[in-house]
Amino acid sequence: MQLTLEVNGMTCEHCEKSVKNALTELEGVHGVEVDLDSGKVDVTYDEAYVSKPLMKDAIESQGYEPVG
Repeated sequence: MQLTLEVNGMTCEHCEKSVKNALTELEGVHGVEVDLDSGKVDVTYDEAYVSKPLMKDAIESQGYEPVG
């Protein structure tokens, strides 16, 4: 499965790495692409292991705001 999340609050490479690492640590997440300019995060994952709410929680734990 692939999902695109909009994330508010990312402004630099450190932000990008924080979000990417938080998502990559979740079981079932296979790939994460972060576009700082648009604030979009593309996640490739296995829905048998991880859900959108879990991904949003991981992003929020880093201090960023997932939208939608």
